Amino acid sequence: MSTLTLIKESLLQLFYPHLCAGCGSDTLPVSSQLCIKCIHGLPLSHFEKQADNPVEKILAGRIEFEKATAQLYFTKHSALQHIMHAFKYKDNKDLGHQLGLIMGNQLLESHRFKDINALIPLPLHESKQQKRGYNQAEILCNGIAEIMKIPVITGAVIRPDATETQTKKNRTERWKNMEGKFALTNENLIENKHVLLVDDVITTGATLEACGQELLQAPGVKLSIATLCYASKI
Repeated sequence: MSTLTLIKESLLQLFYPHLCAGCGSDTLPVSSQLCIKCIHGLPLSHFEKQADNPVEKILAGRIEFEKATAQLYFTKHSALQHIMHAFKYKDNKDLGHQLGLIMGNQLLESHRFKDINALIPLPLHESKQQKRGYNQAEILCNGIAEIMKIPVITGAVIRPDATETQTKKNRTERWKNMEGKFALTNENLIENKHVLLVDDVITTGATLEACGQELLQAPGVKLSIATLCYASKI
């Protein structure tokens, strides 16, 4: 690295601090949103390599699916909670893309997901997406797609009605809250494809189940599911 480049990066760091989204450290590559320590400290689940993993157990008997996984264990008051907050609520789309790249690499290396034809980000209601400015699931999909070399499809299913927050609801209440809240609008986009439905976090699986049931209405569709995080409780 040249002296001029070092001076330029030092000035940028002084006036526009580039800090790790996990721990706040300023010792991280310019191209990364996470420091090396936080990257290596990500609580990988390795579910993508395991049949009958905890995510598949959550969904078993509730929806017809091929495979399911979550890449990271989510716990409160952890570096990952800070990372997720920065991604979802602080407009850090670059962080989301980096997390998607991590997901893509894990999925590709597992070989269990090698026959996926397309990625489907779990849709947000229009009002929520406008308020946030982006759909976090779509950002993750873009990163996954860069690694797995498969398309992201956003027009097949929509969320026409807003729903109450799921955070304080039990499993039954979450399902009732999501029932009928998704609509398949263009089955031609996914007909005869093996699609991977993607979201940021899975807890009870009610939201993914409701969306997945709509996707399965398209002829010949096979469904798999992947989320960034697994949380038994939030």
